[in-house]
Amino acid sequence: EASRRGASWGTADGFGPFREFPMTMELRVDVKQLSPIPLAYVRHVGPYKGDAALFERLFGRLCGWAGPRGLLGPGARFLSIYHDNPEITEAQKLRLDVALQLPAETRVEGEIGRQTLEGGAYAMARVKIPPEGYMEAWDSLMGGWLPSSGYQPDDRPCFEIYHNDPKTDPEGLHDVELCLAVRPL
Repeated sequence: EASRRGASWGTADGFGPFREFPMTMELRVDVKQLSPIPLAYVRHVGPYKGDAALFERLFGRLCGWAGPRGLLGPGARFLSIYHDNPEITEAQKLRLDVALQLPAETRVEGEIGRQTLEGGAYAMARVKIPPEGYMEAWDSLMGGWLPSSGYQPDDRPCFEIYHNDPKTDPEGLHDVELCLAVRPL
């Protein structure tokens, strides 16, 4: 049925002509205004799709820096930021940042960078998914919700906010919030 069909990421300007595909995941999406978020991050350039060991290494490096600085308490907020569209950018050139929200005055050094994630309107969908469910969740947001939402993507990067450690989840599920920067049509 038409409401369960969608589109995927598109052209060199970030998004564009969408390809159709069947949608399989229902999402509850809220458009929220986010304030800028100060972050410490580790960048990876290259392929990342489905590479759980890569994400574990990157977050390990970030936590190895953050732990001795007292930044890993119960309120620690971890993100992954995707700077490029994987459907148009060569896998070897994809940029991924794994990040930790910081108090504004925190200094960074070495391989740890600092950036501020731009605020503004974001379409946000919180899902509990198995490790292999990320692509389906993003496709459902981009292709199921977006085309009839009254919004279009803008040029800020997409990101994910992690709400659990899947290693401690009884079903091994990832509790994650997908965040797509949007502006009205």
